[in-house]
Formats: sequence, C-alpha cells, structure tokens
Amino acid sequence: MGILDVQSVSKSFTKDKTGIEVLHDVSFSVDEEFVCIVGPSGCGKSTLLRIAAGLEHADSGQILFKGAPVVRPTPKIAMVFQLFGLLPWKTALENVMLPLEIGGLDVEARRARAFEKLHDVELDGFENTYPHDLSGGMKQRVGIARALALHPDVLLMDEPFSSLDELTAKTLREMVLRIWRTPDPPNTFVMVSHNVEEAVLMADRVIVMSSRPGRIVGDVHVDIPRPRIQHCRGDQYYSIVDEVVDFLEKGKAMPSVSNGTSEHAPTLS
Repeated sequence: MGILDVQSVSKSFTKDKTGIEVLHDVSFSVDEEFVCIVGPSGCGKSTLLRIAAGLEHADSGQILFKGAPVVRPTPKIAMVFQLFGLLPWKTALENVMLPLEIGGLDVEARRARAFEKLHDVELDGFENTYPHDLSGGMKQRVGIARALALHPDVLLMDEPFSSLDELTAKTLREMVLRIWRTPDPPNTFVMVSHNVEEAVLMADRVIVMSSRPGRIVGDVHVDIPRPRIQHCRGDQYYSIVDEVVDFLEKGKAMPSVSNGTSEHAPTLS
C-alpha cells in the first residue's frame, strides 16, 4: 500500500440525460515519488486528480490516503490548478494566506508561513502585488506557494505549466523539482501533463491512460539519473519517450467500454 492508492475508480458524467463514462476501473499506487499522468484530452486525468483531492466523488471504487478513504478535501492533499485559481481582489500574500485562514491558523502564523512559501517560489518583493500585475509564471508560483503553505504530504498538479511560454515553464519545472528534492514534505507529487517529454524529464514513473473512458494502459519507470538536464537529449531519454508514446498510440486504438466503438483522441501537444 502506498501513500495514495487508487482502487478501481470509475466515474461518469451526465450530458443530455446520457451517462458519459470518463474513467473506467482505474487502479495504481503512488509512494514517496514523482508521478506524471499522461493521456489524450478528455480521458479523465483532471477528474482523477479532483477525486484524489476530495473535490469530486467516484461512482465506484475509491482513493485511499495512507489507508483511509478520501471523502472530502484535506490539507494533507493540496492541488495546483492549471489556470491559477487566484482571487483577483487579494494580493499574492493574501492568496497564500487564505487556506491557512480557513484552517484556523492565527494571523501572525499564517503571515509568516505565507512569506516563507513565497520566498521558496522566488517571489520576494511581490507579496503585496495583485494578480493582474503578475505574469502567468508568477501567478502559478503564487498558486504553488498557496498549496505548499498547507504543509501537505501529497501535491497534485493539473497541467501546471501548459499555459506558460516554454522558457517560463522550464524555470518552473526546475523550481518544482528543487522543492520536491528537499527532505521536507511534500515528498509525493502527482502531476497531469500533455507533454510526454516534460513527463519523462520530471517523473520517476509515467502512468499512461487510454482515450475516454480513461484506463491505465502503461506504467513506465524512468530510470535516468537526476538531475536530468544533461541526459534529456540522450538515447535513454528518447527511448523512454518513445515507450510512453507507444502506449498512448495503443490506448487511442482501444475499444470504448461504453459503446464498443473506437475513439480517437486528439494528438498530444
């Protein structure tokens, strides 16, 4: 049993009175490691993260955190959203302090922790800046600081770099890996990505999902020494990238559970 155990999770949504299954019998475990989940658009990756965060409920199956079912949001499992999710009328500092206020931490303690986490994401001097005056990369840094301020054991990230330019994304990938490598929690990272090369660069394991309804079609271990920058153009790196892409192609061709027809998802960007 791992830190996070996904056990036979299935999930459907209703559209025009018709049930659309987005996840089908998904199972895997995550320990103290960095795991990336990749798969075609619409295969339920983000839905799976939301279930793990306690923001959605599975129709069947369950997700366990240290052996206990996740039934509601918990500060031990924090989430970083793709589109930042910052409150525009609050400063960077106030956005990071907000979940601590909800959690009942006294004002001085939450201010001190928010300053600490903004320092960790290299936003010293921007504590009193509002989101409209921050770049996209800086907004995402605030979102990461807000999640880290909860001192979670698990950090979930839903395509955190997809809306950023490549240079900014590269800088934030390095920052996230630096935070993950520290001995302090969180030591369990689960990240959804559409970028296979990004996943292989960052992860210990890449879990590959099929087209909708999403199922696990591959679990690829990335045995490349860290830091990986000097290895990311080598034969071993591209061999693992090709292995992940092969699983994706096979997953696109799998028959749909719901109606028995093939579904072809958009090519990954």
